[in-house]
Amino acid sequence: MLSFFNRFFDRRSDDVRANVEIYTWQTCPYCIRAKLLLWWKGVDYTEYKIDGDGGARVRMAERANGRKTVPQIFINNQHVGGCDDLYSLDAQGRLDPLLQEEAAAA
Repeated sequence: MLSFFNRFFDRRSDDVRANVEIYTWQTCPYCIRAKLLLWWKGVDYTEYKIDGDGGARVRMAERANGRKTVPQIFINNQHVGGCDDLYSLDAQGRLDPLLQEEAAAA
């Protein structure tokens, strides 16, 4: 029975090959909403919790073309924007192809 629940909650997808990074604050509702979509898509992402870390926020803004709000999301080192941008990509059918792209070798 436990394996049934594990399959339900383990949403990782073999179709997702992209490297996804997200800058968040722990209690930010938009961050939670963006992470929920990524979870639903089966994305294993790297999260940078920047609550109270001014230096991390500056680094995020540099990567995000000056945007200072959270979340800021990157797919294969390409800035895709915040929560609304992520949901917009999904609604346009453009998110899944991005997630299926292999991350370039460093």
